[in-house]
Amino acid sequence: MPDLSLSPQPGAASTRGRNVSLLVFLLIIAAGAVYVGMHLADDLSPVRQSSALPWLLLGIALVIALGFEFVNGFHDTANAVATVIYTHSLTPNLAVIWSGTWNFLGVLTSTGAVAFGILQLLPVELILQVGSSAGFAMVFALLIAAIIWNLGTWYFGLPSSSSHTLIGSIIGVGLMNQLMHGANGTSGVDWSQAIGVGKSLLFSPIVGFLASALLLLVLKALVHVPALYAEPKGNEPPPFWIRALLILTCTGVSFAHGSNDGQKGMGLIMLILIGTVPTAYALNKAVTASESQTFIAVSQQAARTIEKYSNGVAAPAGGTNAVRAEVERYVNTRTLTPQTVPALAALSTQVGQQVGGYGSMAAVPQSVVDNVRNNMYLVSEAIRLMEKAKQPAFSEADTRAIHNFRNQIDHATKFIPTWVKVAVAIALGLGTMVGWKRIVVTVGERIGKQHLTYGQGACAEVVAMATIGAADVYGLPVSTTHVLSSGVAGTMAANGSGLQWSTVRSLVLAWVLTLPASIALAGALYWVFRHVF
Repeated sequence: MPDLSLSPQPGAASTRGRNVSLLVFLLIIAAGAVYVGMHLADDLSPVRQSSALPWLLLGIALVIALGFEFVNGFHDTANAVATVIYTHSLTPNLAVIWSGTWNFLGVLTSTGAVAFGILQLLPVELILQVGSSAGFAMVFALLIAAIIWNLGTWYFGLPSSSSHTLIGSIIGVGLMNQLMHGANGTSGVDWSQAIGVGKSLLFSPIVGFLASALLLLVLKALVHVPALYAEPKGNEPPPFWIRALLILTCTGVSFAHGSNDGQKGMGLIMLILIGTVPTAYALNKAVTASESQTFIAVSQQAARTIEKYSNGVAAPAGGTNAVRAEVERYVNTRTLTPQTVPALAALSTQVGQQVGGYGSMAAVPQSVVDNVRNNMYLVSEAIRLMEKAKQPAFSEADTRAIHNFRNQIDHATKFIPTWVKVAVAIALGLGTMVGWKRIVVTVGERIGKQHLTYGQGACAEVVAMATIGAADVYGLPVSTTHVLSSGVAGTMAANGSGLQWSTVRSLVLAWVLTLPASIALAGALYWVFRHVF
């Protein structure tokens, strides 16, 4: 039985190598921190606030958001390093440095699709008023609830899902928001989006279990090397080629974890920035003047195209506020009325005129930038819902024109500055370097009745890497923890090793309780913070 409290006594050269690796990693982290500080200061330098309160709230919210990613690092990424540590392919210190580095790179190269997919779960009016007291209560409640549950499950060594926890927290805030406002049209949870996210979280462990089991069976049929299917012996590392395979799969899972899980913190940080300093972050200032002119032309074309489906009905009387209210009502209720389409056409025209009146996105003044961004958000969401429901039934050519407009809006509003990616990468990378042991012991020794073999670890991680990578491409949040833990269980079943049902029951119980517990905790915190703020 491998003793995880002990490791081979390193020689002087090995110790120096690990120290050099640690020093390089810490220097990269330090350089990243300097980069983040410089770019944040540069972005905020033109912003003028009448009081210090927004800056205080910004600082607290960013610390909490990065704290969530730090906890995510040592909670979820322990799964990525479990096999290489347990099999002594890498020493614990080197394994977490290596995994942290690839988590860092995964975050930096991520697309942002998962980040904004998560945010679509939030009530519309809270996103539109994210800088209000309700907006801050929302952000603090869901982040603190997620951190509390993650720390609790980590303490008991249970590989629970940070993805499930965060999504449960978002649902809890949405439900409490709806309960507090009663039946006055206030939206709660976007259940259609929640169901889509729930399916990806539900089916990914099933895929992990079945695919890992099948892969192990195929491997045993094709590769007849007894050493590959043996459990680790003491502190002895595996043969070189097996060691290389395990390090490779650890690398892939770490990179995939960073590219998927890291985005959840990014989306929340963008909400925080938009709420506290909309001048700097409500619109993408990187959109050039020529791109802004393209945006204006596309908005005009889209408005004319949408207008064709109004059936001669006029937009609501009462100007921009009435038009916007009708579009917001549709986004909240998903119910078309005769005035919805003409209202959307009018608001699309208004968005183009607002940008055109100032010449470019970067030139939109502070006094109206939040209003412009919210108008864009409503138009984008309304188009998304109409495309999904296929109502109205746009022609193929008109669908392309309208979808192009939505893409232009999303480029202007759904963006993630590089420094935000670096900040999340630092938090995730540092988190990876601590707290790994509890989860490693569970994955290596407590899922199956026999200890994890080299082949089982490799199969589980290959499947986890592929599953998470595919989910990232499609903008779906999945749980690294669930995929890898279920993958290990699948290999145990395929190998005839048997399962430790006490551990499996504890894992399933943690998975089952995560959503209701985080929903209840976030809802309660939101209620408290709404009264505090």
